[in-house]
Amino acid sequence: MGKKFELLGVSKWKDGPKRAELLRDINFTVDEGLISTIMGPSGAGKSTLLTLLNRLEEPSAGQILLDGAPITQLEVVNLRRRVGMVFQTPALFPMTVEQNICYGPNLRQRREYPGLAARYLEMVGLDPELAGRDAGNLSVGQQQRVSIARTLANEPEVLLLDEPTSALDPTATSQIEELIRALNQKIGLTIVWVTHDMQQAARVGDRTMLLASGEKVEEGETKAIFASPQNEVTRLFIAGRLNGNGSKLNGDKGRSDGAGSESTGPEEEHK
Repeated sequence: MGKKFELLGVSKWKDGPKRAELLRDINFTVDEGLISTIMGPSGAGKSTLLTLLNRLEEPSAGQILLDGAPITQLEVVNLRRRVGMVFQTPALFPMTVEQNICYGPNLRQRREYPGLAARYLEMVGLDPELAGRDAGNLSVGQQQRVSIARTLANEPEVLLLDEPTSALDPTATSQIEELIRALNQKIGLTIVWVTHDMQQAARVGDRTMLLASGEKVEEGETKAIFASPQNEVTRLFIAGRLNGNGSKLNGDKGRSDGAGSESTGPEEEHK
């Protein structure tokens, strides 16, 4: 099992009268063929980290490697074909379901793909009969599945998921989790899943990293992280007693000794 992504000393900040540090010196590996979850409280830097992986944003310092090569050596369009992303809220084009799914392949090859939409609709557990429907008339859960199908139609090597179930009800959430696990198992898709929900990370992740205050707190096999956390900040997060700035919630005595426990949070909230 190889390293798909490697983050080497990655930091991200926003300049201004007072520089806002969003990520600090992150070293992190995404193993090929696994589901890696990134969890942490709101404002920890999770979504910011995810956007760096397909260059929606650029790191302020450090380096990101894909299959051992710096991602800056790839054209952005080619990188985003290899590394697809699904956002919190479904971001579909105002067109039919079929046109949404076929948009990327048609743009790349400038030709039609008969049956493509039906194939990917089936892959994400939707009725192929929906292909002709206006995407805006679907339920939110169906729209998120179409978003996943549209991303998969580009045949990415890595799927980035930015809290893809945060707008869904428990039933739809469970369905999306099952879908993503099935995709990982059936086609070996490498997945990076950002979530603030620790139970979701425990359910879907093979490996998990905890972020707090823009710093990596702990990383390892998901089962081990939850069964025997090695850092006080991790224990606080699992117990539901961690603020977004890495400190204990009001009412907890003492202080945490883990990474980020004495840091100040970013000026703006970045998941």
